[in-house]
Parts: sequence; structure tokens; C-alpha cells
Amino acid sequence: MTASPLSEFLIHLTLTVYGISLVLILIYSLTQLNMLRYFLRYQKKKKSLNKTQPKVDWPKVTVQLPLYNELYVVERLLECITVLDYPKDKLQIQVLDDSTDESLELTKKLVASYQAKEIPIEHLHRENRKGFKAGALKEGLKSASGEFIAIFDSDFLPEKDWLYQTLPPFENPKVGVVQTRWGHLNRTYSPWTSIQAFALDAHFVLEQIGRNQQHHFINFNGTAGVWRKSCILDAGNWEGDTLTEDLDLSYRAQLKGWKFVYLEEVVTPAELPVTLDAIRSQQFRWNKGGAENFQKMMGRVLSAPNLSWKIKFNAGVHLLNSTLFLNVLLVSILSVPILFIKNSFLSYTPLFAWSGLFILSTLIFYGCYWFVHRTLFGSGIRSFLNYTQRFLLFYCLVIGFSFHNSIAVIEGHLGIKSPFIRTPKFNLTTADDRLKQNKYQGQKTSIYTFIEIGLALYFLFGLYTAFEFRSLGEFWLFPFHLLLFIGFSSISIFGLKQIR
Repeated sequence: MTASPLSEFLIHLTLTVYGISLVLILIYSLTQLNMLRYFLRYQKKKKSLNKTQPKVDWPKVTVQLPLYNELYVVERLLECITVLDYPKDKLQIQVLDDSTDESLELTKKLVASYQAKEIPIEHLHRENRKGFKAGALKEGLKSASGEFIAIFDSDFLPEKDWLYQTLPPFENPKVGVVQTRWGHLNRTYSPWTSIQAFALDAHFVLEQIGRNQQHHFINFNGTAGVWRKSCILDAGNWEGDTLTEDLDLSYRAQLKGWKFVYLEEVVTPAELPVTLDAIRSQQFRWNKGGAENFQKMMGRVLSAPNLSWKIKFNAGVHLLNSTLFLNVLLVSILSVPILFIKNSFLSYTPLFAWSGLFILSTLIFYGCYWFVHRTLFGSGIRSFLNYTQRFLLFYCLVIGFSFHNSIAVIEGHLGIKSPFIRTPKFNLTTADDRLKQNKYQGQKTSIYTFIEIGLALYFLFGLYTAFEFRSLGEFWLFPFHLLLFIGFSSISIFGLKQIR
């Protein structure tokens, strides 16, 4: 078939965008493979963490607990933090409370009861949420007496000796931050929490170790870590102009020359989101914030004279992590018209060999994340089969969230501002816990659910198209379209089932 000038332009545009997206996904997968190399080196040389308490003059520490309407977890949080094993005369606990619901009064009563027990805890309430979490942390820093600042979100429950495990690296005066690995209190609550745990494990075990071992830029993860107070101030203090204030300050601190230490063996358990609304709010914030920080920080990284090209390149990939969702979405949506182009315009047939790049990228991800799973859960046939199932579910989740997260990424790159929507905590750890009675559960179906239903039908059409072209053997995209259909269908059903 001969294409008209307009058709030829659209074909070239489709193939170009499709090809570029495939290459970018491959580049990201190759950086994961490179991090795997350093992760495996680390596994060979790492030593067990020494949990003994060295006899030193322990420094003053301020523990900051940023809260906003945390009715169901604040009691559990304060019970955990107030029993931290650390000299009371060297400890200050700040409850940075921006709450506007009945949890405010509950928190005040809890703090007062602990103060009566001579626990060094104080309640700081802001009526104006300027700067959101970053603003609360910055305000608390004004009265923070500690040389070091430990930060815990409301759902994190550190072990009693957590401070004794995380403070020793600061004996190096160049260390500005120590970050610990997140654990998961409710990993087995549902398939959705299991998949989230899978994704976070990949970040904390593979990526954080891989970057830290190469001395590339890494990020404080917003919680379960310790900052040197002078590092925060030297880097310019907390800023609330992006939705990921942790990533922002991390880059500004490392551009100032501060070193980050990642303690993989120190695990700080936390609660994973259990509802689709909660997952969406967290994913939107993280992905939009990543794009915002690319726009804010990448120019500074590229112009920094003391950084090698390797550090700059990996920083770019790091800051563009969230943009991977946009590439996945583009490849997905364009894969259906690609079938028609391939079968209608034979002159373009040689170009479709590039589609194999997606298979290669998938195999790289599959191989890299296996080592993460093996480290945490062991090897063996049963473990491998369990991993394969989790990987496929994870892949479907990445695909299913690609539209929602792509909107976040586009908004971030375009500089469209939106408020910091905190992820609601439910204090649910087993399937028997009652979600319906929770006041923070969303009460209506998101517009994204209906769009995702439409995309599920679109990829169902893609599956049908393979049979239409069966005489030409066009089943090469069938597995991909099947994953797409499952991913978007699953997200849609999850959203519809949680309507009150």
C-alpha cells in the first residue's frame, strides 16, 4: 500500500516516538544491570552490622515526627518512639502536627501523658500548612536542639536500638545523611501490598546499594533516616516547591559535597497503602516530585565542575526514573497502530526488529530483581517460581499505573503545581481488619478508573487484532497486549470494588 503524505508523516512520527521510548526503557534497564554488578560486589564483601554500643559520648538527637490527620496510627507511633533506647538527656522528640481533624486532640493528650512520665517530647502545631511536610520540618528545625535530626513518618516503627545503629557513621564529619531500608508491616495483607513491597525492595536493595557503592547521588527517602543538622542548613534547608522535598534536599546536599551512607541491614518497618486511592496519592506525589526535581536540579548537576560525567549521567537517569512510566505508556498505546503499520506498509517491516528491545529490557529487569528476591527470601525452585509470579504481577502493576503516573510526570515537567496529598494510614495488617469503617477511605471512584477501563478495552482490541492478522503470523505483540489488558483490568476492578 502507498501512503499519502499525511499518512507517511503520522507513520514516521509513530515509529520515531515508539523507537525513542524503547531505547530509553533499555537505557534504564542497563543502568539497573550496572547497579546489579555493584550490588553483587557489595554482597561478597559486606560484614555483619555491629550492634554493640560503642563507649562514646553520644550526641544530642532530635526525633521529628511530621503528622497530618493520622488518627489510626499516632498512638502506635508515639508508643514506639517514646521507648527508643537512648539517653533521655540527649533526646528531643518533636511531634510536628499539622492535623485538622479529631486526631489533633488525641495527639495532644498522648503527648501530655508522655510528658507526665518525663519523656522529652513536645507537640508543635501549625494552623497554616505552608510548605506541607517540608514546611513542618523546617519549622521544627528552628527549635531543634539536636546535632542530628532523625525523621519518621507516622507509620514507621523503628527498633529500640535504632539510634545506636544509625549514628556511628557520622563519626566521619563528611557524612550528612544516613538512610535505612524500609520494611513492610503488611506485606501479605493483599496482592497489592505484596506487589508494592516487591517494587520497594528493588529500590532499597538493588538501587540504593548500587548507587551508594558507586558513590553516585542517592536520595534520602523522606523517613527512617538521620540528617546532620548542619548539613540541612548548609544545603539551604527544607524547601516546599516540589512534592518530593526529600529528593530535593538530598541533591542540594550532595552538590555541596556531603556524603550519604545507606545502611541496608538496618530495617525500619512501615505500613504499605492498602486502598487504590492511597496508592494513587503516593504514586502521584513520588512521580510528579521526581519530574519536578529533574527540572529543578538537573541543570545544577550538569554545571557542577567537581562531578564526573558518570555521576552526572546516573543522576540524570535517577531524576528521570518516574519518566519511565511515560515511556511505558507510549510504547503500550502505540503498539496497536504499530500492528496495522507493519501489515499495511511492508516497506517499514525491517524497522520492527527494534521491538525486540522491549523484550531485552524485560529480561534484564527480570534477572536483576531475581537477585533482590534471592537475597531476601532465598533461592530454590519454589522461591524462583514464587518470584516469577510476583514479577509478572509487578509488571502488570507498572503497566496498569502507567497512565495515572504519566499524568503526574507530565505535570511535573510542565511546572503545574498541586498540593501535597498525604498517603492515608489505616493500621491494617491482616485481611480480617475492617477497611470499611475507616474514615480516610475514598468515597467515590476516581476518573482514572474509568480511563483505565477504556484502556483495558483498547488492549482487548489489540488482542483481537492479532487474530485478524493471524494469517501473517502477527502474534508477536500478543503477550504484551495480554499483560496490558490484565494490568489495566486489574486496576479498574480494584478501583470499582472499593466504592462504598
